[in-house]
Amino acid sequence: MDVTRQRRVVLAHLGMEFHWEESISFARALRDAGMEVIYLGSELPEGIVQSAIQEDADVVALSTFSGDHMTLGPRVVKLLLERGAGDITVVLCGNISSGEIAGLKEKGIADAFGPGTTLERIVACIKGGER
Repeated sequence: MDVTRQRRVVLAHLGMEFHWEESISFARALRDAGMEVIYLGSELPEGIVQSAIQEDADVVALSTFSGDHMTLGPRVVKLLLERGAGDITVVLCGNISSGEIAGLKEKGIADAFGPGTTLERIVACIKGGER
C-alpha cells in the first residue's frame, strides 16, 4: 500500500438492512482515525464487490443484523477472489455470536465483531491490517 494514501474502506450493510445509525458512527470513527470511507448503504455481495474494486478499497467492512452473514459474508470474499481482488480485507460487524467467528474466518473473513465490541477495537483492527 502507498504510505502516502489514506486507507480506503468500503462500508456497507450486508443485504437489505436499514440500521444506518450505527453505520454513521462507525464511518465517523474510521474517518477520525484517518481513513477514507466510501459508504454504500444496503447492498448485496455483487454490488459490494463491484464498488470495492472500482474504489480501489483496502478493506470492505460489512455490517449485519439480519442473520444471513454466514452465507453473504463469505460470498463477498469468494467474489473478490474470483475477480482477482483477494487482497482486499473483509471484516464483519454486527449480530454475530462468538461461536460463529471461527467459521467466518475459515471462510476468508479477516475478523468478525459481535455485540459489545468497541468501535476503538474495530477501528484498530481495520487500521492495522495491511493490504
